Amino acid sequence: MTLPRSPAVGIAGLLLATTAWGSLFLASKPVLPHVDPVWFTLLRYSIATLGFMAVLRLRGPVPWSALRQHGARLAGLGFIGYGVFSAMVLVGLAHSLPSHGAVIMATMPITTQLVRWALDGQRPSRSAVFSTLLALVGVAMVSGAVTRAASAQASTLVGDLTALAGTLGWIAYTRGAARFPALDVIGFSALSALASWPLLLIATLALTAFGLAPVPTAEAAWNAAPALVYIGLVPTVFGVLAYNFGVRTLGVVTSTAFLNVVPVSVLLIGVAMGSRPALHELAGVMLVVSGLLVHTLSQRAASRLAKDAQRPVPAGDIDRNALVCRSPRPLRLLSIARMRRSSS
Repeated sequence: MTLPRSPAVGIAGLLLATTAWGSLFLASKPVLPHVDPVWFTLLRYSIATLGFMAVLRLRGPVPWSALRQHGARLAGLGFIGYGVFSAMVLVGLAHSLPSHGAVIMATMPITTQLVRWALDGQRPSRSAVFSTLLALVGVAMVSGAVTRAASAQASTLVGDLTALAGTLGWIAYTRGAARFPALDVIGFSALSALASWPLLLIATLALTAFGLAPVPTAEAAWNAAPALVYIGLVPTVFGVLAYNFGVRTLGVVTSTAFLNVVPVSVLLIGVAMGSRPALHELAGVMLVVSGLLVHTLSQRAASRLAKDAQRPVPAGDIDRNALVCRSPRPLRLLSIARMRRSSS
C-alpha cells in the first residue's frame, strides 16, 4: 500500500510524528533516574528495530539487496540519527526538564537552515527566517523558558547544551535520507535501524566497560518496560515513519519547521491529563501556529513561482517588454540577446 504524496497527507504525518515525540519527553523523564540514557537508547531501538522490520515484512518482501549494497552508509546514518541523537537528548533530559527538551527540538528548523547554508550554499529566505524565529519565540513562551528564574535556567544549561548538540545527529540523518531515493519511507527507516543496531550494541558495551553507562538492574528494567515498549513503538516506529514520510513529501526545511509542534503537543497532552494552561502558554501556541502558517504559505508561494517559471509560454503570448522588465537578471539578459539577434 502506497500513501498519496499530497501536501495535506504530508502535513498530517508530520503533525502525528511531532505529537508522538512530545509524548516521548513526558514518558522518558520518570525512567531516566533508573535506566542510564545509553542503555535506554539501546533498549528503545531494540524494540523499535523489531517493530520496523515487522512493518517492512508486512508490507512485502524485505529489500535485502539494498541492505547489502548500502549497509555501511545505512549503519552510519542510523547510528548518528537513532543512537547519537537519542542518547544525547536523553542525557540532556536527565539534567533538564521535558519542556526544555521540547524547546531544543524546536531549534532544529533554524539549525537545519544554517547547516544547508554552510554545506550547500542555500541561503534561507527572509520569510523562512522570520517564520522560524516567530515559532521559536512561541516555543520559548510555551515552555516557560522566558518566565523561569535565571538560577533555574543555569542549573539546566549543561543538559540543554548536550541535547542541542545531539540534534545535529538527527539533522544529518534527515539529510542522508534524501540520498536513498530508491528506498521508500518504511524501507529506509527499517534498514537504517537494522544496520545500525550492532553499532549501538558495541557502543553501549564499550561505554559500560569504561564505567560511563551502568547496566540497569533487572528490577529497574522491568519497571521501565511499559514505558520502553511505548517509546519504542509509538514515538520511535510510528513517529519516525510519519516524519520520514513528511520529509519525502514536503522536503527537509518544511518538515523540520513542524518540530515546533513538539512543545505544543507537550502542552496539549498536559491539558488532556487535567492541567490548565497558563496565559503565556496559550499565547505561545498562537505564535507557533502563526509561524508554521507563514512558513507553509511562503513555501507554497515559492513552489508556485518555480512551476510558473518552468511552464512553457506560447510565442504569441510573450510580452517582450514585460519579460525584460520583470524577469530575473539571467532571464533578462537572455531576452535582450534574443531580441538583438532577431533585430539584426
